[in-house]
Amino acid sequence: MKFVIAPDSFKGGLTASQVADAIETGLKRVYSTANYTLVPMADGGEGTVDALVHATHGRQLTTTVTGPLGTPVSAHFGLLGNGRTAVIEMAEASGFQHVPESKRNPLITTTYGTGELVSKALDHHVDQIIIGIGGSATNDGGAGMAQALGVELLDQTGNQLPFGGGHLNDLAAVNLANRDRRLDHTHLLIACDVTNPLVGPTGASVVFGPQKGASPSMVATLDHNLRHYAAVIHQTIGRDVATVPGAGAAGGLGAGLLAFTNASLKRGVDLVIQYSGLKDKAAGADFVFTGEGKIDRQTQFGKTPYGVALAAKEVAPNAPVIAIAGNVGSGINSLYQSHAINAIFTSVAGVKTLDDALLEASHDIAQVAENVGRLIQVTMNK
Repeated sequence: MKFVIAPDSFKGGLTASQVADAIETGLKRVYSTANYTLVPMADGGEGTVDALVHATHGRQLTTTVTGPLGTPVSAHFGLLGNGRTAVIEMAEASGFQHVPESKRNPLITTTYGTGELVSKALDHHVDQIIIGIGGSATNDGGAGMAQALGVELLDQTGNQLPFGGGHLNDLAAVNLANRDRRLDHTHLLIACDVTNPLVGPTGASVVFGPQKGASPSMVATLDHNLRHYAAVIHQTIGRDVATVPGAGAAGGLGAGLLAFTNASLKRGVDLVIQYSGLKDKAAGADFVFTGEGKIDRQTQFGKTPYGVALAAKEVAPNAPVIAIAGNVGSGINSLYQSHAINAIFTSVAGVKTLDDALLEASHDIAQVAENVGRLIQVTMNK
């Protein structure tokens, strides 16, 4: 019997690899000699580097880059097993974890460190970079990223703009003369699960600015500044990024990547499925296990369990897909009606505090996997 185990992380608790290990542990208590294929997954956000490095037998590298507040931070990125593809999570360099809540201010935070990560990946002679752009603490339209890669964003006096979305209204000219030429021969795949444009009522500043510390007046300023930034980009280099779906992701980093690199936007989970080789690994499966921290009606909109289920059904249409989650929310009937996920189980055993649930997550996941395994055994023995 072949079990394919392809979960996402339980954010704040276990990595995808740890979740997969726990599910395998539980199932082996029932099926000790079965074939187990573990494919830790992600949706382009946290855990994407770990998932793809694990799946391709690649390696991780750690470096120091400029954090969102302009101070040095430690960040890691991955090189996939093919030696030609790098994978980056922008949050490693420019994410919330580097900014204390009391210092969140998207007028000044920068994506410069994300650009430095891209540059360091290019040092390894890759021809493709996958970049997950969730979890940003920034709203600078990718301006800092561009500057780190040699793009000059100049004010009327010919000086480089300072860091942060608060200065984008001073942009007068864009100079690409010193842009890193390695970008001409490198394709950037942007793992993006939102469709927000750069500006307007559903744009980066209005929708995501408040969670990054923006007051209503700051939101208005940031949106105005991004609109000006996009207009200057359009006028000077001919790329219109203001209304492209997904350009508003990560405080407009999507727009910056589309403007200044050879980039395209893709759904994060689809990229991970492709580069992890999930479909090939799921072929011939008897059962597929997936999961993440929370499963609810939103799961079918680009989340890992749904993507895994659809991919698995393509190559193993008769294999039931079983999902395990720490929290099962409302609206899961839509997942059943889609015929993608066949059964959903919560892993939390009994009433407990959040701290205890996180502490005991591995044990609880193994236990529910064992319980499901015993149900499968009873059903198959009838």
